Amino acid sequence: MTTKLSTPRAAAPGAPARPAWRRIAIPLLFMLLGVVYATWAARIPAIRDILQLDAATLSIVLLCGGGGAVASFPLAAWITGHYGARHGTLYSGLVLLVSLPLLALAPNLWLLMAASLLYGAASSCFDVAINALGAQAEHEAGRPIMSMLHGWFCVGTFSGALAASGIAAMGVPPIWHFLLVTALFLPSLRMAYLALPDDRPEHDPHRKIFAVPHGHLVVLGVIGFCGAIVEGSIADWSGIYMKDHIGASDGGTPLAYAAFAGMMLIMRMVGDRLKQRFHARRVVTLGTLGAACGMAIAVAAESMGPAILGFAIAGAGVAAVFPFVFSAAGRHGSTALAAVATLGYSGSLIGPPAVGFLAHGWGLPASLALIGLLCVAIAICSSRARWLE
Repeated sequence: MTTKLSTPRAAAPGAPARPAWRRIAIPLLFMLLGVVYATWAARIPAIRDILQLDAATLSIVLLCGGGGAVASFPLAAWITGHYGARHGTLYSGLVLLVSLPLLALAPNLWLLMAASLLYGAASSCFDVAINALGAQAEHEAGRPIMSMLHGWFCVGTFSGALAASGIAAMGVPPIWHFLLVTALFLPSLRMAYLALPDDRPEHDPHRKIFAVPHGHLVVLGVIGFCGAIVEGSIADWSGIYMKDHIGASDGGTPLAYAAFAGMMLIMRMVGDRLKQRFHARRVVTLGTLGAACGMAIAVAAESMGPAILGFAIAGAGVAAVFPFVFSAAGRHGSTALAAVATLGYSGSLIGPPAVGFLAHGWGLPASLALIGLLCVAIAICSSRARWLE
Protein backbone atom coordinates (compact mmCIF):
# COMPACT_ATOMS: atom_id res chain seq x y z
CA MET A 1 0.00 0.00 0.00
CA THR A 2 1.32 3.42 -0.90
CA THR A 3 0.14 6.95 -0.35
CA LYS A 4 -0.22 9.54 -3.03
CA LEU A 5 1.84 12.66 -2.88
CA SER A 6 -0.04 15.36 -1.05
CA THR A 7 -1.42 18.38 -2.82
CA PRO A 8 0.20 21.62 -1.66
CA ARG A 9 -1.99 24.07 0.17
CA ALA A 10 -1.75 27.80 0.18
CA ALA A 11 1.49 29.34 1.32
CA ALA A 12 2.06 29.49 5.04
CA PRO A 13 1.59 32.83 6.81
CA GLY A 14 4.66 34.93 6.42
CA ALA A 15 5.87 33.06 3.36
CA PRO A 16 7.32 35.18 0.58
CA ALA A 17 4.91 35.66 -2.29
CA ARG A 18 7.60 36.00 -4.93
CA PRO A 19 7.40 33.10 -7.44
CA ALA A 20 11.16 33.36 -8.00
CA TRP A 21 11.82 32.15 -4.46
CA ARG A 22 9.63 29.11 -5.02
CA ARG A 23 11.48 28.25 -8.22
CA ILE A 24 14.84 28.19 -6.47
CA ALA A 25 13.77 26.81 -3.08
CA ILE A 26 13.95 23.10 -3.91
CA PRO A 27 17.21 23.34 -5.93
CA LEU A 28 18.67 25.34 -3.01
CA LEU A 29 17.78 22.55 -0.58
CA PHE A 30 19.44 19.93 -2.79
CA MET A 31 22.53 22.14 -3.01
CA LEU A 32 22.58 22.56 0.78
CA LEU A 33 22.68 18.80 1.28
CA GLY A 34 25.48 18.51 -1.27
CA VAL A 35 27.63 21.16 0.45
CA VAL A 36 27.21 19.54 3.87
CA TYR A 37 27.93 16.10 2.42
CA ALA A 38 31.09 17.26 0.65
CA THR A 39 32.27 19.31 3.63
CA TRP A 40 32.23 16.27 5.90
CA ALA A 41 33.67 13.91 3.27
CA ALA A 42 36.52 16.27 2.37
CA ARG A 43 37.64 16.76 5.98
CA ILE A 44 37.53 13.09 6.99
CA PRO A 45 41.33 12.73 6.49
CA ALA A 46 41.96 15.70 8.80
CA ILE A 47 39.65 14.39 11.51
CA ARG A 48 41.19 10.94 11.13
CA ASP A 49 44.63 12.43 11.72
CA ILE A 50 43.49 14.54 14.69
CA LEU A 51 42.11 11.49 16.50
CA GLN A 52 44.78 9.14 15.07
CA LEU A 53 42.34 6.55 13.71
CA ASP A 54 43.34 3.59 11.56
CA ALA A 55 41.29 2.36 8.59
CA ALA A 56 39.29 -0.17 10.60
CA THR A 57 38.44 2.32 13.35
CA LEU A 58 37.46 4.96 10.83
CA SER A 59 35.19 2.35 9.23
CA ILE A 60 33.35 2.00 12.53
CA VAL A 61 32.73 5.77 12.56
CA LEU A 62 31.38 5.62 9.02
CA LEU A 63 29.30 2.59 9.96
CA CYS A 64 27.63 4.67 12.66
CA GLY A 65 26.73 7.31 10.09
CA GLY A 66 25.27 4.72 7.74
CA GLY A 67 23.47 3.02 10.60
CA GLY A 68 21.89 6.26 11.67
CA ALA A 69 20.79 6.92 8.10
CA VAL A 70 19.14 3.53 7.57
CA ALA A 71 17.57 3.31 11.03
CA SER A 72 15.99 6.74 10.63
CA PHE A 73 14.13 6.08 7.38
CA PRO A 74 10.93 5.02 9.19
CA LEU A 75 11.22 8.29 11.14
CA ALA A 76 11.78 10.18 7.89
CA ALA A 77 8.69 8.60 6.36
CA TRP A 78 6.64 9.38 9.47
CA ILE A 79 7.73 13.03 9.59
CA THR A 80 7.04 13.52 5.87
CA GLY A 81 3.73 11.67 6.03
CA HIS A 82 2.53 13.40 9.21
CA TYR A 83 3.85 16.94 8.83
CA GLY A 84 4.50 17.16 5.10
CA ALA A 85 7.79 17.32 3.21
CA ARG A 86 8.12 21.08 3.76
CA HIS A 87 8.10 20.81 7.56
CA GLY A 88 10.19 17.64 7.43
CA THR A 89 12.81 19.55 5.48
CA LEU A 90 13.00 22.30 8.09
CA TYR A 91 13.16 20.00 11.12
CA SER A 92 15.74 17.60 9.71
CA GLY A 93 17.72 20.41 8.09
CA LEU A 94 18.19 22.18 11.41
CA VAL A 95 19.49 18.98 13.04
CA LEU A 96 21.75 18.33 10.04
CA LEU A 97 23.38 21.76 10.23
CA VAL A 98 23.89 21.42 13.98
CA SER A 99 25.36 17.91 13.68
CA LEU A 100 28.12 19.06 11.31
CA PRO A 101 30.16 21.03 13.88
CA LEU A 102 29.64 18.24 16.41
CA LEU A 103 31.69 15.95 14.16
CA ALA A 104 34.67 18.27 14.47
CA LEU A 105 34.17 18.93 18.18
CA ALA A 106 34.28 15.24 19.15
CA PRO A 107 37.37 14.76 21.36
CA ASN A 108 37.44 10.96 21.18
CA LEU A 109 36.24 7.98 19.17
CA TRP A 110 33.03 7.39 21.13
CA LEU A 111 31.75 10.93 20.79
CA LEU A 112 32.72 10.96 17.12
CA MET A 113 30.65 7.80 16.65
CA ALA A 114 27.69 9.47 18.39
CA ALA A 115 28.02 12.59 16.23
CA SER A 116 28.27 10.44 13.12
CA LEU A 117 25.08 8.60 14.13
CA LEU A 118 23.22 11.90 14.52
CA TYR A 119 24.61 13.24 11.25
CA GLY A 120 23.56 10.11 9.36
CA ALA A 121 20.03 10.17 10.78
CA ALA A 122 19.54 13.87 10.02
CA SER A 123 20.92 13.60 6.49
CA SER A 124 18.62 10.69 5.60
CA CYS A 125 15.52 12.45 6.94
CA PHE A 126 16.46 15.59 5.03
CA ASP A 127 17.15 13.55 1.89
CA VAL A 128 13.75 11.83 1.95
CA ALA A 129 11.98 15.15 2.55
CA ILE A 130 13.63 17.03 -0.31
CA ASN A 131 13.17 14.10 -2.71
CA ALA A 132 9.47 14.04 -1.81
CA LEU A 133 9.38 17.75 -2.66
CA GLY A 134 11.19 16.98 -5.91
CA ALA A 135 8.82 14.15 -6.84
CA GLN A 136 5.84 16.44 -6.27
CA ALA A 137 7.45 19.19 -8.38
CA GLU A 138 8.16 16.69 -11.17
CA HIS A 139 4.54 15.53 -11.06
CA GLU A 140 3.29 19.12 -11.31
CA ALA A 141 5.74 19.95 -14.12
CA GLY A 142 4.63 16.96 -16.19
CA ARG A 143 8.17 16.29 -17.39
CA PRO A 144 11.40 14.82 -15.96
CA ILE A 145 13.19 17.25 -13.63
CA MET A 146 14.59 14.93 -10.94
CA SER A 147 17.98 14.61 -12.62
CA MET A 148 18.26 18.41 -12.70
CA LEU A 149 17.41 18.60 -9.00
CA HIS A 150 20.05 16.00 -8.18
CA GLY A 151 22.34 18.07 -10.37
CA TRP A 152 21.94 20.86 -7.84
CA PHE A 153 23.05 18.39 -5.18
CA CYS A 154 26.20 17.98 -7.28
CA VAL A 155 26.58 21.77 -7.46
CA GLY A 156 26.77 21.58 -3.70
CA THR A 157 29.18 18.65 -3.54
CA PHE A 158 31.43 20.14 -6.23
CA SER A 159 31.56 23.62 -4.72
CA GLY A 160 31.82 22.18 -1.22
CA ALA A 161 34.75 19.98 -2.18
CA LEU A 162 36.57 22.84 -3.93
CA ALA A 163 35.96 25.14 -0.96
CA ALA A 164 37.21 22.43 1.38
CA SER A 165 40.35 22.08 -0.72
CA GLY A 166 41.12 25.79 -0.40
CA ILE A 167 40.21 25.96 3.27
CA ALA A 168 42.30 22.89 4.10
CA ALA A 169 45.24 24.29 2.14
CA MET A 170 45.10 27.41 4.35
CA GLY A 171 45.36 25.21 7.44
CA VAL A 172 41.91 26.08 8.81
CA PRO A 173 40.82 23.47 11.42
CA PRO A 174 37.69 21.44 10.57
CA ILE A 175 35.66 22.98 13.43
CA TRP A 176 35.89 26.53 12.02
CA HIS A 177 35.21 25.21 8.53
CA PHE A 178 32.08 23.37 9.71
CA LEU A 179 30.82 26.32 11.75
CA LEU A 180 31.15 28.56 8.70
CA VAL A 181 29.06 26.19 6.56
CA THR A 182 26.40 25.97 9.26
CA ALA A 183 26.24 29.76 9.66
CA LEU A 184 25.96 30.32 5.90
CA PHE A 185 23.14 27.84 5.32
CA LEU A 186 20.87 28.39 8.32
CA PRO A 187 19.33 31.51 6.70
CA SER A 188 19.06 29.70 3.36
CA LEU A 189 17.16 26.83 4.98
CA ARG A 190 14.75 29.28 6.60
CA MET A 191 14.12 31.18 3.35
CA ALA A 192 13.51 27.99 1.39
CA TYR A 193 11.04 26.81 4.02
CA LEU A 194 9.12 30.10 3.89
CA ALA A 195 9.04 30.07 0.09
CA LEU A 196 7.41 26.64 -0.22
CA PRO A 197 3.62 26.17 0.03
CA ASP A 198 2.23 24.28 3.01
CA ASP A 199 1.90 20.59 2.11
CA ARG A 200 0.80 19.19 5.48
CA PRO A 201 -1.47 16.23 4.55
CA GLU A 202 -4.99 15.82 5.90
CA HIS A 203 -5.19 13.53 8.91
CA ASP A 204 -5.89 9.93 7.91
CA PRO A 205 -5.63 7.30 10.67
CA HIS A 206 -5.46 4.52 8.06
CA ARG A 207 -2.56 6.02 6.11
CA LYS A 208 0.39 3.66 5.89
CA ILE A 209 3.41 5.78 6.79
CA PHE A 210 6.16 3.27 6.10
CA ALA A 211 6.47 -0.01 4.22
CA VAL A 212 9.12 -2.54 3.35
CA PRO A 213 9.92 -2.50 -0.40
CA HIS A 214 8.16 -5.25 -2.33
CA GLY A 215 7.68 -6.31 -5.93
CA HIS A 216 9.39 -4.16 -8.52
CA LEU A 217 10.27 -1.63 -5.81
CA VAL A 218 12.84 -4.15 -4.58
CA VAL A 219 14.59 -4.00 -7.95
CA LEU A 220 14.70 -0.21 -7.78
CA GLY A 221 15.96 -0.44 -4.22
CA VAL A 222 18.74 -2.87 -5.15
CA ILE A 223 19.95 -0.56 -7.93
CA GLY A 224 19.88 2.36 -5.50
CA PHE A 225 21.62 0.20 -2.88
CA CYS A 226 24.54 -0.49 -5.21
CA GLY A 227 24.63 3.13 -6.35
CA ALA A 228 24.85 4.28 -2.72
CA ILE A 229 27.79 1.96 -2.12
CA VAL A 230 29.64 3.45 -5.09
CA GLU A 231 28.89 7.10 -4.25
CA GLY A 232 29.44 6.75 -0.52
CA SER A 233 32.68 4.79 -0.86
CA ILE A 234 34.20 7.25 -3.29
CA ALA A 235 33.11 10.21 -1.16
CA ASP A 236 34.58 8.79 2.04
CA TRP A 237 37.71 7.07 0.71
CA SER A 238 38.88 8.98 -2.38
CA GLY A 239 40.60 11.58 -0.17
CA ILE A 240 42.33 8.86 1.86
CA TYR A 241 43.39 7.16 -1.37
CA MET A 242 44.79 10.39 -2.80
CA LYS A 243 46.73 11.18 0.37
CA ASP A 244 48.07 7.73 1.26
CA HIS A 245 48.61 6.15 -2.17
CA ILE A 246 49.05 9.05 -4.60
CA GLY A 247 50.89 11.30 -2.13
CA ALA A 248 48.62 14.35 -2.54
CA SER A 249 48.84 17.29 -0.13
CA ASP A 250 46.02 18.29 2.24
CA GLY A 251 44.84 20.77 -0.37
CA GLY A 252 45.02 18.17 -3.13
CA THR A 253 43.19 15.33 -1.41
CA PRO A 254 39.65 16.74 -1.97
CA LEU A 255 40.27 17.22 -5.72
CA ALA A 256 39.43 13.61 -6.57
CA TYR A 257 36.00 13.95 -5.00
CA ALA A 258 35.61 17.40 -6.55
CA ALA A 259 36.20 15.87 -9.99
CA PHE A 260 33.79 13.04 -9.20
CA ALA A 261 31.10 15.48 -8.06
CA GLY A 262 31.79 17.91 -10.90
CA MET A 263 31.21 15.31 -13.58
CA MET A 264 28.10 14.10 -11.77
CA LEU A 265 26.88 17.69 -11.90
CA ILE A 266 27.41 17.99 -15.65
CA MET A 267 25.73 14.68 -16.42
CA ARG A 268 22.78 15.31 -14.13
CA MET A 269 22.10 18.67 -15.74
CA VAL A 270 21.61 16.89 -19.08
CA GLY A 271 20.24 13.66 -17.59
CA ASP A 272 16.57 14.51 -18.10
CA ARG A 273 17.18 15.12 -21.82
CA LEU A 274 19.10 11.86 -22.10
CA LYS A 275 16.26 10.05 -20.36
CA GLN A 276 13.70 11.44 -22.80
CA ARG A 277 15.82 10.52 -25.80
CA PHE A 278 17.45 7.22 -24.86
CA HIS A 279 15.33 5.96 -21.92
CA ALA A 280 16.47 5.51 -18.34
CA ARG A 281 17.61 1.89 -18.58
CA ARG A 282 20.02 2.54 -21.42
CA VAL A 283 21.48 5.66 -19.79
CA VAL A 284 22.09 3.90 -16.45
CA THR A 285 23.47 0.74 -18.08
CA LEU A 286 25.99 2.45 -20.34
CA GLY A 287 26.88 5.00 -17.68
CA THR A 288 27.76 2.46 -15.01
CA LEU A 289 29.86 0.47 -17.48
CA GLY A 290 31.79 3.69 -18.07
CA ALA A 291 32.07 4.19 -14.31
CA ALA A 292 33.71 0.78 -14.02
CA CYS A 293 36.33 1.89 -16.56
CA GLY A 294 36.88 5.09 -14.58
CA MET A 295 37.54 3.16 -11.38
CA ALA A 296 40.03 0.98 -13.23
CA ILE A 297 41.92 4.10 -14.32
CA ALA A 298 41.90 5.54 -10.80
CA VAL A 299 43.19 2.33 -9.23
CA ALA A 300 45.94 1.93 -11.81
CA ALA A 301 47.05 5.57 -11.51
CA GLU A 302 50.43 6.50 -10.05
CA SER A 303 50.00 10.28 -10.07
CA MET A 304 47.31 12.85 -9.32
CA GLY A 305 46.25 13.56 -12.91
CA PRO A 306 45.19 10.04 -13.97
CA ALA A 307 43.65 9.35 -10.55
CA ILE A 308 41.50 12.48 -10.71
CA LEU A 309 40.53 11.63 -14.30
CA GLY A 310 39.43 8.15 -13.26
CA PHE A 311 37.24 9.45 -10.45
CA ALA A 312 35.78 12.05 -12.82
CA ILE A 313 34.77 9.33 -15.32
CA ALA A 314 33.24 7.32 -12.49
CA GLY A 315 31.19 10.35 -11.41
CA ALA A 316 29.82 10.83 -14.90
CA GLY A 317 28.90 7.15 -15.10
CA VAL A 318 26.91 6.82 -11.89
CA ALA A 319 25.25 10.25 -12.11
CA ALA A 320 21.93 8.92 -13.43
CA VAL A 321 21.41 6.13 -10.89
CA PHE A 322 19.81 8.01 -7.99
CA PRO A 323 17.71 10.53 -9.96
CA PHE A 324 16.15 7.85 -12.15
CA VAL A 325 15.55 5.41 -9.28
CA PHE A 326 13.97 8.10 -7.10
CA SER A 327 11.89 9.39 -10.00
CA ALA A 328 10.52 5.89 -10.67
CA ALA A 329 9.80 5.28 -6.97
CA GLY A 330 8.30 8.74 -6.46
CA ARG A 331 5.57 7.96 -8.99
CA HIS A 332 4.16 5.52 -6.42
CA GLY A 333 3.98 8.08 -3.58
CA SER A 334 6.07 9.25 -0.66
CA THR A 335 5.70 5.94 1.22
CA ALA A 336 7.14 4.01 -1.72
CA LEU A 337 9.88 6.62 -2.07
CA ALA A 338 10.89 6.19 1.57
CA ALA A 339 10.77 2.39 1.24
CA VAL A 340 13.07 2.40 -1.79
CA ALA A 341 15.31 4.97 -0.12
CA THR A 342 15.61 2.68 2.91
CA LEU A 343 16.91 -0.18 0.80
CA GLY A 344 18.93 2.10 -1.43
CA TYR A 345 20.69 4.03 1.29
CA SER A 346 21.48 0.83 3.15
CA GLY A 347 24.40 0.90 0.74
CA SER A 348 25.63 3.96 2.64
CA LEU A 349 25.64 1.79 5.76
CA ILE A 350 27.50 -1.12 4.21
CA GLY A 351 29.68 0.43 1.51
CA PRO A 352 32.18 2.82 3.13
CA PRO A 353 32.82 0.64 6.22
CA ALA A 354 33.19 -2.45 4.03
CA VAL A 355 35.78 -0.65 1.92
CA GLY A 356 37.63 0.27 5.09
CA PHE A 357 37.67 -3.27 6.45
CA LEU A 358 38.78 -4.65 3.07
CA ALA A 359 41.45 -1.95 2.86
CA HIS A 360 42.70 -3.02 6.27
CA GLY A 361 43.35 -6.51 4.92
CA TRP A 362 43.92 -6.13 1.17
CA GLY A 363 44.80 -2.48 0.73
CA LEU A 364 42.67 0.44 -0.43
CA PRO A 365 43.41 0.06 -4.19
CA ALA A 366 42.00 -3.48 -4.15
CA SER A 367 38.90 -2.30 -2.28
CA LEU A 368 38.27 0.46 -4.81
CA ALA A 369 38.72 -2.06 -7.62
CA LEU A 370 35.78 -3.99 -6.18
CA ILE A 371 33.73 -0.79 -6.45
CA GLY A 372 34.41 -0.91 -10.19
CA LEU A 373 33.07 -4.47 -10.32
CA LEU A 374 29.98 -3.32 -8.48
CA CYS A 375 29.40 -0.75 -11.25
CA VAL A 376 29.30 -3.65 -13.71
CA ALA A 377 26.70 -5.36 -11.51
CA ILE A 378 24.56 -2.20 -11.55
CA ALA A 379 24.74 -2.16 -15.35
CA ILE A 380 23.57 -5.76 -15.59
CA CYS A 381 20.71 -5.20 -13.16
CA SER A 382 19.62 -1.95 -14.81
CA SER A 383 19.55 -3.46 -18.27
CA ARG A 384 16.81 -5.82 -17.08
CA ALA A 385 14.84 -3.38 -14.92
CA ARG A 386 11.90 -2.30 -17.07
CA TRP A 387 10.40 -0.50 -14.03
CA LEU A 388 13.27 1.99 -14.18
CA GLU A 389 11.63 3.80 -17.11
